[in-house]
Amino acid sequence: MYSLNVRSHFMIAHSFEGEVFGPAQRLHGATYVVDATFRRSELDANGLVVDIGLASEVLGEILGAMNYRNLDDDPSFTGKNTTTEFLAREIWDRLVAAVRAGKLGDGAGDLSAIGVTLNESHVAWGGYEAAL
Repeated sequence: MYSLNVRSHFMIAHSFEGEVFGPAQRLHGATYVVDATFRRSELDANGLVVDIGLASEVLGEILGAMNYRNLDDDPSFTGKNTTTEFLAREIWDRLVAAVRAGKLGDGAGDLSAIGVTLNESHVAWGGYEAAL
């Protein structure tokens, strides 16, 4: 299995509902380093998993929509705890939509899986990966 990873980052504010979150129920900030990994069993005709420039651009656009924002104010997240794991899946969903819309080039249609990892610190991270 071949893979290509691109990395970016974003900063958000949010709060959580539920006693399990303790002090994180209050508004707080998070800075995430985001890794998006694209996988396929065979390289395309150009010897690529996916165009690294397009992958970086699309990931940047997705993260830009959330960067420097209070996610509690975003209607699409109403009633949801925007945990690290939840956000990894949200970014995955948006990457898959970009692949299906052709934003990562024609060769991206042959991707077998995408993984998204949100690194909250050097000791804690979460992610989501699934087949396409």
